[in-house]
Amino acid sequence: MLRLVFEQIALFSLPFILFAGWLLLARRSPLDGAEWKPQWTRLVLAGLFVVVVSLVMTGLTGERHAEGYVPPRYENGRLVPGHFR
Repeated sequence: MLRLVFEQIALFSLPFILFAGWLLLARRSPLDGAEWKPQWTRLVLAGLFVVVVSLVMTGLTGERHAEGYVPPRYENGRLVPGHFR
């Protein structure tokens, strides 16, 4: 679960990293707030778009289990772990 959160944070930050790279290539300072201020909304929307698209694609192409998940249960006094059928 933590890996998924880190992946989504990395995907959200991708437009910001690309914009900073573009500023470096254009020989502008990526540390100057005046360069970022007009683009802030666009970068946030682009980051959210990338995250939503990645979640949708994961949902569409993720592995499916026909029988579903069987939760953990007790049988004859022993704990049987959960599993997919």
